[in-house]
Amino acid sequence: MTIYKSEAGARLLRERYLDVLKAWPGPHEQLRVPTPEGETFVVAGGPADAPPLVLLHGSGSNSGEWAERFATLTERFRVYAVDIIGEPGLSAETRPPLATDRYATWLDAVLDHVGAARAAFLTSSFGGWLALDYATRRPERVAALALRCPIGLGPMKKGFVVKAVLLALLGQKGRRKAVAGVLGADAEPRIVDHQLLVSANYRYRTGPFPVFDDTALAKLTMPVYAVAGAEDAMVDSATTKRRLEAAGATVDLVPGTGHYIPGSRDLEFLVAANGDFTG
Repeated sequence: MTIYKSEAGARLLRERYLDVLKAWPGPHEQLRVPTPEGETFVVAGGPADAPPLVLLHGSGSNSGEWAERFATLTERFRVYAVDIIGEPGLSAETRPPLATDRYATWLDAVLDHVGAARAAFLTSSFGGWLALDYATRRPERVAALALRCPIGLGPMKKGFVVKAVLLALLGQKGRRKAVAGVLGADAEPRIVDHQLLVSANYRYRTGPFPVFDDTALAKLTMPVYAVAGAEDAMVDSATTKRRLEAAGATVDLVPGTGHYIPGSRDLEFLVAANGDFTG
């Protein structure tokens, strides 16, 4: 089954993304990387000799999520914004089972292709799950993890699904309220609009995301920073904070904030963890 609800919807989301890529800020390259899971699209930029940094977006998204931060990040790093497979970007629609080594093997292929034996990761939501999965399976290849609202550390809140279904019965106004409720009060109207467009045309992943056990988290020997919203409607952020801190991570829990967090200390953390690149 295709990840899109219709061919017209797939075309619409692709055209919107291509518009973002046409307006991409600063010098960059667009790479097509062969992997065991199919072709993977990557936006790369920054000095070739700078520390490598991999960006992994959230579910229902693509690397356009990082466009506004890309120029700043490339001042310090060689950045690789990766379109996750099975998401509405330009990578293959493949969705391997989450509880397997296949996503780690996929990321191996991406890093090998760009010549990064080891890299730091900056992630959002589902991208954080993928980075944690990779770090627990390939700790020697991960220099640092900066996780924004990561999942896979505590139970997902079931109440938000019921509320979203009920609000959807109210039509567009209800759906808008549901999306805004998930993202939180800090989410800009344009971001809510975009997520409504995606949800109307894209099939999100279903089923629970595997939760990392303490044995897996004990493999996080690299520096780890996470930021989460205290009022996240989807994720138990208090449990996320407790479990990551027990594994040695630094965690900021932002009061009054949902699943969308406009700013954090992630760049400061990454620079400290990787050393200050001066060119």
